[in-house]
Amino acid sequence: MARRGRKLRPMAEINVVPYIDVMLVLLVIFMITAPLLTQGVKVELPRAAANPIEEKAKRPLVVSVDREGRFYLTYGDDRTRKLDEKELQRQAAAILEHDPGIPVLVKGDRAVDYGRVVEAMVLLQAAGAPSVGLLTEPEGG
Repeated sequence: MARRGRKLRPMAEINVVPYIDVMLVLLVIFMITAPLLTQGVKVELPRAAANPIEEKAKRPLVVSVDREGRFYLTYGDDRTRKLDEKELQRQAAAILEHDPGIPVLVKGDRAVDYGRVVEAMVLLQAAGAPSVGLLTEPEGG
């Protein structure tokens, strides 16, 4: 008996080019969005017009950034002191450890580079501040 021969068909080929295109698009999306998710400073911004700080509220810890980008720390009735980055972070951490519920505010000169104000906020966050507010002058004042 003769065997019936089967015709061998070539294996179906999968076109992977569209899959590579999709993967490259996803890679680009993740490369763009990943840094945005990991960077940033937590800042609580008001949802309405800013109101003055209540007189009964705790006196805040205020970090000022002057026109030249120097940092100053004011806490309670203490005088304002000029500090470098490491000393500012160390003293802010000590104050926040002593009084964890104290409001933390940053007051930046309008002529100072925005990056310097962000550095102050990052230092305060590293010192343990749960949130950092920004001080402004009232309109017309």
